[in-house]
Amino acid sequence: MHTSTVRTLLVRGMIAGVVAGLLAFALAYVVGEPSIDSSIALEESQSQSQSQSAPAPEQHAQHEEEEAELVTRPVQSTFGLATGVLVYGVALGGIASLAFAFCLGRVGRFRPRATAALVAGAAFTTVYLVPFLKYPATPPAVGNPDTIGRRTTLFFLMIALSVLVALIAVIAGRRLAPTLGNWYATVAAGGGYVVVMAVACLLLPANTDAVKETFPAALLWEFRLASLAVQALLWTAFGLIFGALAERVLRPVPAPEAVTAASVVRTG
Repeated sequence: MHTSTVRTLLVRGMIAGVVAGLLAFALAYVVGEPSIDSSIALEESQSQSQSQSAPAPEQHAQHEEEEAELVTRPVQSTFGLATGVLVYGVALGGIASLAFAFCLGRVGRFRPRATAALVAGAAFTTVYLVPFLKYPATPPAVGNPDTIGRRTTLFFLMIALSVLVALIAVIAGRRLAPTLGNWYATVAAGGGYVVVMAVACLLLPANTDAVKETFPAALLWEFRLASLAVQALLWTAFGLIFGALAERVLRPVPAPEAVTAASVVRTG
């Protein structure tokens, strides 16, 4: 594939990421933000009850922490959320478009639309869904702040491991294809990925302190389902939009001889 074509696909991928990010932002604002507001309100009510029973110096310290908030909640839930989702969509759209350029013609004789759908589905599964099953998302202000660094490290470790095992599975599937056939090679590679990631989920430590025991379970699952829905919409929209754009970029150009013959037939 020519460098100019890869560059064009990269731009198209970033455009598709922006559009998908806008759709994901709309869903996150409608579905996700109410659960976050409820979580913050619950945490604030618990903090106020604790501050009322705390000594005066501790109340003064808590009051200073509240005044130190630089970004208000309305800004976080609108401009901040939109900025974060759009940047996320553009970045992942660019990376996914490069992965598409590499996979096209190497993972089967699929058309650009089907390849884009496969890349988007694989990215959603490896980058978000599998790590989510081990370390699901939690609302802000409900976990132990002393373990944020540890929890973040474990989550990104799970992402890196999932992507690495997926790449190994793809390579193994291609090497097994001449012997087993495409279908059985794909099943074997996919099964190997599932087994390895299941073992990793069992061996990696759990985030037992990610959510307080007093936090309502219904509100927690509402937030987690909303997070999962936002990611699913983001990658589904990207796969469909980028697939259509890539199909137009990679559409075969008629040969000059064929064009000339067709014009002669029409004018003859």
